[in-house]
Amino acid sequence: MTHHERLLIIDFGSQVTQLIARRLRELNVYCEIHPFNKVTDGFLAEFAPKAVILSGGPASVFAEGAPMPPKTVFDLGVPVLGICYGQQVMMHCLGGQVERGHGTAEFGRAFVTPTAAQTDLLDGWFATDREQVWMSHGDHVSKIAPGFEVYGTSPNAPFAITADVERRFYAVQFHPEVHHTPNGAKFYENFVRIAGFAGDWTMGAYREDAIAKIREQVGDKQVICGLSGGVDSSVAAVLIHEAIGDQLTCVFVDHGLLRQNEAEEVVKMFSENYSIPLIHADESELFLGKLDGVSDPETKRKIIGGLFIDVFQKYANQIEGAEFLAQGTLYPDVIESVSFSGGPSVTIKSHHNVGGLPEKMGLKLVEPLRELFKDEVRALGRELGLPPSFIGRHPFPGPGLAIRCPGEITREKLAILKKADAVYIDQIRKHGLYDDIWQAFVAILPVRTVGVMGDGRTYDFACALRAVTSVDGMTADYYPFTHDFLGETATRIINEVQGINRVTYDITSKPPGTIEWE
Repeated sequence: MTHHERLLIIDFGSQVTQLIARRLRELNVYCEIHPFNKVTDGFLAEFAPKAVILSGGPASVFAEGAPMPPKTVFDLGVPVLGICYGQQVMMHCLGGQVERGHGTAEFGRAFVTPTAAQTDLLDGWFATDREQVWMSHGDHVSKIAPGFEVYGTSPNAPFAITADVERRFYAVQFHPEVHHTPNGAKFYENFVRIAGFAGDWTMGAYREDAIAKIREQVGDKQVICGLSGGVDSSVAAVLIHEAIGDQLTCVFVDHGLLRQNEAEEVVKMFSENYSIPLIHADESELFLGKLDGVSDPETKRKIIGGLFIDVFQKYANQIEGAEFLAQGTLYPDVIESVSFSGGPSVTIKSHHNVGGLPEKMGLKLVEPLRELFKDEVRALGRELGLPPSFIGRHPFPGPGLAIRCPGEITREKLAILKKADAVYIDQIRKHGLYDDIWQAFVAILPVRTVGVMGDGRTYDFACALRAVTSVDGMTADYYPFTHDFLGETATRIINEVQGINRVTYDITSKPPGTIEWE
């Protein structure tokens, strides 16, 4: 993307670094995230960024081997913005002072008030006499570097916003990229305006670039694509097909962990809309057999991931010239599984489609959506002309119902779960709520409870309903169903699904929970 103005984000391991990129993309600014340990003087010279952002991170500047940028970052003559740990790094490198503790840590919502000093970075940002922000820091700046002034303070961060306007260095202790800093988009808008970006990066440009990259990577070889029928794999398949045409074959793996009637619906939906070769691989006995007696969630995910690889290898061997496996991997999968771009972020849980392929497979990965969020994938889908029925589907995890069945997986529990989930989704559709909800599903709990039905005692499973709202899958909140809806849905599930006698509703946000149960 050398023909675009480029912004460099140096990643120090924050779980929300990619949200910075997302904010910038919304402003049509092309940016790349690179881990601090890959950003060398030579890299900076070649990349030639028009501006630099230093991300947050879990480390302390006092720790041995603390993540640091090269000193030449501050000699480029371009605007630099430090966020949270990035602010502390900037002060540490430029002659300020950072301290630990002393009662000035802040976690969660805080309010920043302006000082008398003025800077373009804050144009239109303070809507009132204070602005809500999201803090997450233990260490704090106790002395700003020479040349800096204070432009905003919070109760526990006297240097919440600082800047050296002459050198165009800016530093904030909070995270303007997260949803809980409501006016954060304006903050980034001001920064890219100061840097002089033209804003020429669009989803159309991403499509063009992705197609060129796929063609360069694949050449004249064959590609097999793991198709699930969800928006991610569907967009990936259509994008790759646009790039290489009949070099692509899709493989839809039925692992026995799909929702009710889903296999038939996916095959029909895809075959009616696209003329891409599609193999329907019914491997349910293989997967369910290997999962028999397994209850640990990470073990489930690893078994499923390994079997997916085995199945794709099996079908790749049947396609002459197949050298690549395409997946619809998204960034939220990546950030929860492994540190993005080799950075120091913490693993939350592994995903079946993240982490590369074993050497024995002999295939190379094609993952054109790996750095996109779900809403960006949907925007790309619209750019590619996918039908609304594809784009609007709720996310469905690769491991399927295995991670909605905490504890041991049995065919009995799967059958009950499929029926309960079908009733729940039918209820959501009947009430016109499907498009208002990011994701909804039922989890069958690994407990039986006592109930009474028709004057008789029952001892059946309990289930949990889950429905969340989200923009990007990185954070989520529960959907506020009415009690009437929940009561009606619980009654239907108990009446129509033999094996369930108790229904609960999960009102946990993400964080602290994740969207899926495992």
